[in-house]
Amino acid sequence: MIVNNARFVVSSPDAAHCPKEKRHEYAFIGRSNVGKSSLINMITGKKSLAMTSSTPGKTMLINHFLVNDEWYIVDLPGYGYAQRSKASRLELEKMIKDYILNRQEMTNLFVLVDGRHAPQKIDMEFMEWLGENGIPFSIVFTKLDKLTSNAAKKATSVYCARLLETWEALPPVFKTSSEDGRGRHELLNYIEELNKLPIE
Repeated sequence: MIVNNARFVVSSPDAAHCPKEKRHEYAFIGRSNVGKSSLINMITGKKSLAMTSSTPGKTMLINHFLVNDEWYIVDLPGYGYAQRSKASRLELEKMIKDYILNRQEMTNLFVLVDGRHAPQKIDMEFMEWLGENGIPFSIVFTKLDKLTSNAAKKATSVYCARLLETWEALPPVFKTSSEDGRGRHELLNYIEELNKLPIE
């Protein structure tokens, strides 16, 4: 798939305020500071489409970006940012879960994990919850440019092996870097295939 254009459309405080038209939506989520905004910018080829920040936990709303005037990338708030108050964390958790469980237009959820780290409990529990609720999702390893080729291969293999200790099969897995662009074509090709599916 070639991305001809991408633009920000709206920030919504909850799923009820998201765009009303029927378009495929591909939501991106992960722990704070996992490189979500940078990945969205890399995928679309727009360096400043999604605002990146050195401050974790910056995204507080559901942000919609229209790509090729056809489908949406959705930037969801990151989870697990300890500096937020408990009330703020619970409010964000409710917003995220409401979108994931009730947004019919969401065709796939891309769960971002930092490829440099061993499986984190919060990520594992979140993906287990997705599986229990029948949510279609994929795993996206980020920041793999920070590792050598062999180290990146080993790290992702170990991570996947850990998941297979309790899972029957893995969802689609993508290996990416916002710095060198790896994984971009694979992600876009996957989205292109899913765009052919009807929206329920």
